[in-house]
Amino acid sequence: MQDLLNLITTYVFSEQELFFFMDLLLSILAGVIIGLEREYRGKDAGIATYAFVITGSMLFTYLSTRVDPASQSRIAAQIVTGIGFLGAGLILKQNESIRNLTTAASIWFAGAIGMAIGFQYRAIALICTIAFVLIPFISITHKRYEGKL
Repeated sequence: MQDLLNLITTYVFSEQELFFFMDLLLSILAGVIIGLEREYRGKDAGIATYAFVITGSMLFTYLSTRVDPASQSRIAAQIVTGIGFLGAGLILKQNESIRNLTTAASIWFAGAIGMAIGFQYRAIALICTIAFVLIPFISITHKRYEGKL
């Protein structure tokens, strides 16, 4: 395996480019996993939305660490703000009910997963992706047993 890695990094990609490519694939995979869960539940935002949010957040974060390391926190703050505005545009008030609040929060959370990948905290991103998929099941279980314990 090490020989293959050496061959690839010598003739095809630099090691940095190879890790970027792996992060790109991880971002897309996380977006697909989360998007599938949301589509399964019939939510408006699906695979493409989550793949774009996670991959875009990863790319902005990744570039901020390489272009100007001193501005990482400013770029991160702008990512959080931008995704917050995106989520705010999804929230609708109809009569006495509010719709898409969970979708807005989940898009914000997806952006954080992308940032974790961009900052190369891949294990954190993986754990959070798994948590993202499990949280709705916890909510369903909570509603099912509410008041019965």
